Amino acid sequence: MRSVSYVQRVALEFSGSLFPHAICLGDADNDTLNELVVGDTNGKLYVYKNDDSKPWTVRSCQGMLTCVGVGDVCNKGKNLTVAVSAEGWFHLFDLTSPSKHSDTSGHHELAEEQKPVFKQHIPANTKVMLISDIDGDGKCELVVGYTDRVVRAFRWEDSSENSDHVCGQLILLKKWLLEGQVDSLSVNPGPNGLPEMMVSQPGCGYAILLCTWDSEQQPVVEGSDSSSPSRETPVRDVILHQTSGRIHNKNVSTHLIGSIGRGCSNVGNGSGLFALCTLDGTLKLMEGADKLLWSVQVDHQLFALEKLDVTGNGHEEVIACAWDGQTYIIDHNRTVARFQADENVSAFCAGLYACKRGSNSPCLVYVSFNQKIYIYWDVQLERMESTNLLKILENDPEFDSLLQELGVGDDVPAVQDLIYKTLYFPEKLQPNSALQCQNPAGTDSSAHHTVIHKPLQDS
Repeated sequence: MRSVSYVQRVALEFSGSLFPHAICLGDADNDTLNELVVGDTNGKLYVYKNDDSKPWTVRSCQGMLTCVGVGDVCNKGKNLTVAVSAEGWFHLFDLTSPSKHSDTSGHHELAEEQKPVFKQHIPANTKVMLISDIDGDGKCELVVGYTDRVVRAFRWEDSSENSDHVCGQLILLKKWLLEGQVDSLSVNPGPNGLPEMMVSQPGCGYAILLCTWDSEQQPVVEGSDSSSPSRETPVRDVILHQTSGRIHNKNVSTHLIGSIGRGCSNVGNGSGLFALCTLDGTLKLMEGADKLLWSVQVDHQLFALEKLDVTGNGHEEVIACAWDGQTYIIDHNRTVARFQADENVSAFCAGLYACKRGSNSPCLVYVSFNQKIYIYWDVQLERMESTNLLKILENDPEFDSLLQELGVGDDVPAVQDLIYKTLYFPEKLQPNSALQCQNPAGTDSSAHHTVIHKPLQDS
């Protein structure tokens, strides 16, 4: 059985309720260490740092926050925090504040900087959001998915020459109309290496959205009175894909995540890796539109999908979470580790977080239906693949010398018997005796699933 080493749980103070996409991890204050950003249905934006259970800062927004994000949305070379409400209010916060705005405990004072540095109204009924370069021009765009099956792309346009000051507006680039509900937005390298904008579609499907605004008329301000009616006409630059010939429930919700890291092999390999999961328990890893690497069927309702390198080898594992807290960690070879959270889950995210020791580490973040947030930090596995105890011991020079002292030598059955007796019946162990065993330790452990049973403790 494989276990997670040095993992602890931090419980955060949180009394609100939130939408599934109103939680994220990112470097909100540009100090190279990641924070946890949470938005609730009352319009409060909470930012947590380190292992402190209390928020580092709390900001007020207008409306019910449905999605939050951290990124260089204004293309100024630094991260800003974005919060979007169901009513269509887009809020920008610059949390790169000088130390004078913090008290001795590190918490921000809430007198001066309660208001966002920028606020703009965009179409309402927002559901999911992405900050990324989706057209390959080296600059970030803001992509928003809506409950009416519409996706809009925006770009920030400065109205001031001062590069440090946030002064400008969001400009609508394009509006796409999808056939099914939009549950996830992601970017994945296409066959030519350029980014492709991906949108999940029900029934384990997805769509590629074409970014063709360079050949169209100049974009206009979204949501303002001067918006051209023609720009609000839905554009069907959409390429639909189904990931298999098997008939899926066309109404089952689907989530996807793209640009899954695979170490040094990322370079020059064309299409990137992306994963999909469905509420009825299907998990798939794809390379491009046509190559299915693996498919797994589980008996849990999967509602969230993330990526995270839990082994430190540069290969990001696929992380899928179910409503009951069952979490699947699957590598590129379909090796699976499972972890059961203590409570039912209403929201989930995974990524790097600086909980302790002043460095980012892999973590899993769960929000329970009891309005509690738990961070499982430093989630690391030595390896994902199954291994053989005897092969590991053979790489240790001390092991060979001990075998010689015991007179076992290179007799493989005797070595297996010795290991088995040492592990399970040490009180009966007699050196140099012919030990009989029914389950030698040298048997290759090829179990496909690893279950992490031990509950993680609060720090």
